[in-house]
Amino acid sequence: MKKISLILLALGLAVFCAPVNLIIAQESHQPPACLSAEEDRQNMMDQLGITELRPGRNADANAPNPANYDESLANPYPELPDLLTMKNGKKVKTPEMWWEKRRPEIAEAFAREVYGRVPENTPEVTWEVVLSEREFIGWNPVIAKKVIGHVDNSEYPLIDVDISMVVVTPARAEGPVPVLMMFGPAYLPAPAQPNMEDFEILNDAVRELLSRDTAIKRILEKYPAYDPLVRPQRVSQFGFYMPERGEPSPTQQLIEAGWGYVQIDPSSIQADNGAGLTCGGIIGLVNKGQPRKPDDWGALRAWAWGAARALDYLETDPGVDAGKVGIEGVSRYGKAALVTLAFEERFAFGLIGSSGKGGTTLHRRSFGEAVENLTGGEYYWMAGNYLKYGASKGKNGEMNAGDLPVDSHQLIAMCAPRLVFISYGIPEKGDAHWLDHQGSYMAAVAAQPAFRLLGVKDMGVSDDYMNEKMPEVHQGLLDGNLAWRQHDGGHTDAPNMKHFIEWVNGHLEE
Repeated sequence: MKKISLILLALGLAVFCAPVNLIIAQESHQPPACLSAEEDRQNMMDQLGITELRPGRNADANAPNPANYDESLANPYPELPDLLTMKNGKKVKTPEMWWEKRRPEIAEAFAREVYGRVPENTPEVTWEVVLSEREFIGWNPVIAKKVIGHVDNSEYPLIDVDISMVVVTPARAEGPVPVLMMFGPAYLPAPAQPNMEDFEILNDAVRELLSRDTAIKRILEKYPAYDPLVRPQRVSQFGFYMPERGEPSPTQQLIEAGWGYVQIDPSSIQADNGAGLTCGGIIGLVNKGQPRKPDDWGALRAWAWGAARALDYLETDPGVDAGKVGIEGVSRYGKAALVTLAFEERFAFGLIGSSGKGGTTLHRRSFGEAVENLTGGEYYWMAGNYLKYGASKGKNGEMNAGDLPVDSHQLIAMCAPRLVFISYGIPEKGDAHWLDHQGSYMAAVAAQPAFRLLGVKDMGVSDDYMNEKMPEVHQGLLDGNLAWRQHDGGHTDAPNMKHFIEWVNGHLEE
């Protein structure tokens, strides 16, 4: 009896001490700095010895410090870093030299100066399927899963990071399917709804609950047929999801093509603002709430890290062909998709939509969005070192885009020989001149030698990036592993989705 009592006492102490130990652990850590974006950027400027940054360009040509939209002035630094020449001057002539020497050089420069390094001590992510159900997209049955990636925060319990994503695969698939991972909000396509009988039960219960208030009871008595719960408007009498009119959505096109898709929420990985760098997200967690060092990762690289961890989960999902997973994004998420594809070689293909500066557009171009915009309000996307290239005064003097050791053609080349589809719309529909479509096409042209070196087809044009003419709208260059197509829509890649699916399928079947 005495022994049992001692065991019970020990268990009781353990239960009591667990929350106490957690409190002690939390109190032993320095609280997050939670700097504002302005304070955080100033901290980085101080670390770099920068006393003044050039202001970002204004998209409005009639506003102060307007962006340049004159093509004759768009190339102040026309000479790009040579793709296949190493830092020591040696020419890269074999795939082995590319993989063993040149590509690591390029990756190191991008990590140090542009996007930042992923820390070696990034914590483990444990994935949990919190919901799985049969849903419909159009008339297509799918298995939709809500999945959460819990990031281990035992080293710094003051910041929680839970990566949110949805995984959707065709219910009738006979085996694992290709999957496109898309940056953006993660939501279930058509959550299962109660049937009519269940709605009646729920409404009776709600009416009874509301009737406890005499004023509401009088109202309900005036409208005996009124249902307080509103039935979903997009569910037919058979319980099927009713599609919107018009062209099928990109997700519906993917499912109808026999693919699956993933939506991963970047904000659940790292906030899309400068204040989030010290107050939350994976960057704040790893840095224990303190400011970054100059070569630490920015949000783009953090989002890419989150996508790679999501791919870890997909490699365990029996419904997914993990060797045929792609990455997609538009605008800032297009930048993140390209960074993901470049640094995470397990992704097989990418759809890079309207990504602009920091994505496919050349940093050295001065047309629309400029380096100064990325060192200004969007500085947190990049490594701290990137601020140097927008500096007008400081210990290193004035620096500009021409001083960058790398440019976006090399980031595209890092994706070779995998499949890269670069997508843009037209300014008339809202895919603004600000994005510098021409600068992206020039980068794609300049990236071609790496694809050829690695034994795959490029876009099929010359390597003369200064003089090659951008194809007409709808005139896609879709024969190689590097593809370009401009659609006649706006700031989206949706009109190119069907072309992208056909293009990838053609290569997967080869």
